[in-house]
Amino acid sequence: MLDDVLAIPDHLRDALWRVESARLEPADAAGLMVCGMGGSAIGGDLAAAALGSQLTGPLITVRGYELPSWVTPEWTVLCSSYSGDTEETLACFDAAEALGARRIVASTGGALVDGAREAGLPVIGLPGILPAPRTAVAYMLICAAEVAAMAGIAPRIHTEIDAAATFLAERSGELQARAAEIAERLGQSTPVVLGADLTAPVARRWKTQINENAKCPAFFSELPEADHNEICGWSGESFSAILLEDADQHPRERRRFELTGEVIASAGATVLRLEAEGETRIARLLWTTMLGDLLSLKLAEAGGIDPLPVEAIEGFKAALAGGGE
Repeated sequence: MLDDVLAIPDHLRDALWRVESARLEPADAAGLMVCGMGGSAIGGDLAAAALGSQLTGPLITVRGYELPSWVTPEWTVLCSSYSGDTEETLACFDAAEALGARRIVASTGGALVDGAREAGLPVIGLPGILPAPRTAVAYMLICAAEVAAMAGIAPRIHTEIDAAATFLAERSGELQARAAEIAERLGQSTPVVLGADLTAPVARRWKTQINENAKCPAFFSELPEADHNEICGWSGESFSAILLEDADQHPRERRRFELTGEVIASAGATVLRLEAEGETRIARLLWTTMLGDLLSLKLAEAGGIDPLPVEAIEGFKAALAGGGE
């Protein structure tokens, strides 16, 4: 899995090629809805953050079985499932058909690709050699960003993505060293990752990667909302706060990070403040994403944990399939 994280720069370029190979036809839409779960859904969140104010229409991630009631046929729906057999995504695929919305699929195969082929829909083929959906984050991000451009709600940022890939490759050694330092500082504490604007979805990614790879609790939160509730709950040394900051954040958000860190530290918890690095918005988003992935593997290593198996998830899926609705 470490090799796959370090290969994110290559994944970004390969993903651009795979989208181009799918030969998607541009068609203006009212918005883009990315339907997926887990590692297959995070690409929609990251793409929306990377595009930021360049978006001219909504880009929304749906994690569940149904599309919102207000969606119209003028929307484009991207169904993302690495396996192609995610039941929630399959349900959204069918719901989009009933609605009459344009459908696009990103997957390696399974029932999702079978359904798309049967309906004559475009499929962005993902590489089937990755060990887990969570290692396909670069592919899911690029699929969402490129489809947003095809839907007419964002410009293409492929040149910035290519430059960001080079930047990440150059910083690979530094990122690994930084991840090791953070893991050492966290120790046995439970991390709470806080982000804002660009780094809000990255905070979610850090949380889920620590959950799946290190097999330990972790949580994420978003500023400024956390300052209106969560800040009251900090006490003791069992938790650590990781504050993901960005130079382009609103000045008041920058000030909130500073004060939030002080309040949490005064409660006795460890506070780590990190600022995203990179010249462009997409580079900074990818830098923090890759750092979080590497951190999760360092925490797994420190705990003697194999990051690949997810027995709890597989067991739950089996139980869900075994009975009831």
